[in-house]
Amino acid sequence: MKRTLRPAYAFPVLAALILGPACVSAASAAELKVKVSGLDSGGRLPPDSAYCAPEGTPDKAHDISPAVSWSRGPKGVKSYVLIMTDLDVPQDMSLVNKPGVTIGVDAPRMPFIHWVLIDIPISITHLAKGAEGDAFAPKGKPLGPTAHGIRGANVYSHFYPDGAPLAGPRGGYDGPCPPMNDPKPHRYVTTVYALDIPTLGLDGVFYGEAALEKMKGHILAQGQAEAIYGGQP
Repeated sequence: MKRTLRPAYAFPVLAALILGPACVSAASAAELKVKVSGLDSGGRLPPDSAYCAPEGTPDKAHDISPAVSWSRGPKGVKSYVLIMTDLDVPQDMSLVNKPGVTIGVDAPRMPFIHWVLIDIPISITHLAKGAEGDAFAPKGKPLGPTAHGIRGANVYSHFYPDGAPLAGPRGGYDGPCPPMNDPKPHRYVTTVYALDIPTLGLDGVFYGEAALEKMKGHILAQGQAEAIYGGQP
């Protein structure tokens, strides 16, 4: 069944999410080479990476995190951070999946953060497919420590009111779910940061914006890989 997101908060809260990955970039930072695997020849994420799968797709066959790899950071690196952001979410959420309405490709857009993983050990420069989610999890995945870093909460944690079937903090990766009435292909940018500190000191429920703020002044290198998803008529 196609899932329709129902935001449980007003636009002023949404405005707080408008923080792009570049907002903490250092002018002198070196470049990491980042690769997201499994893209087709057009640079599209595979359907099994999507949070909202086509109708009839079993839960176990979607919301699978893609494989990501990156080059080793420069001398002094003590941890990595990975953040995936959809840059093209419509600002006017009242238009999302509204019958009889097509969202204009030039409509104002804002970023949503789909994947937050901090304090990645320097011994890790590759996350296998499914490492941050190998099936759709109705209640989300737990936040906190894993063998490959600490999971923050992604944007879907905001979308369901308390008591809803899909409510709860959603840790790590949850994939694309562009509006069905949006013809614009959404850009999903995966950014990896190499930091000069071993930990950001975040725990509990924290979001990508908190990680971006904590990284300021500690970025030795960073790199991005872009993929697209959606854009059907």
